[in-house]
Amino acid sequence: MAFILGSGSPRRLDLLAQLGVQPDAIRPPDIDETPLKGELPVPYCNRITRAKVQAVQADSGDVTLCADTTVALGRRILGKPEDAGQAAEFLHALSGRRHQVITSVAVRRGEKIVQRDVVTQVKVKRLSDTEINAYLATDDWQGKAGAYAIQGPAGAFIPWISGSFTGIVGLPLSETAALLQGIGYPLYSEAS
Repeated sequence: MAFILGSGSPRRLDLLAQLGVQPDAIRPPDIDETPLKGELPVPYCNRITRAKVQAVQADSGDVTLCADTTVALGRRILGKPEDAGQAAEFLHALSGRRHQVITSVAVRRGEKIVQRDVVTQVKVKRLSDTEINAYLATDDWQGKAGAYAIQGPAGAFIPWISGSFTGIVGLPLSETAALLQGIGYPLYSEAS
């Protein structure tokens, strides 16, 4: 039974290592992640994750894991910013407000797919233009949903969360462990 990680995220790789899981292969799928017209954040994240796990090539006995993390401000999906201008727009929108970070995790073995959506509430402190510009200069916003990563310099902007810290990083460990064990994949010393 091979374990395939359908993600190129180094953060997800690090988080899986905390569960004692080392992928046998890393195969990030190439799918269209454009939201559908009027699509809400949780159904969007769920759909993208399911499409990812179905797109990864694997043998019937292999276990494949994919995830997607989406930042939502109300009904608005804040994806990965295209440039520093859009990153600044996202940060101004999040400033002084609460938002949701949704991470959907899907595990496939053969035809069976199990999936969980984890929603975490996040509060961003009121940000000054100086703070936003200094953060943008770090380039840490690049490739990050909502233009930030809680485990990077932007962690200083977040005084409060309610939910899964690892879910915000990109892979909710408690739920991921339960999905893997439920589909018959051993964790920690079980693998020995």
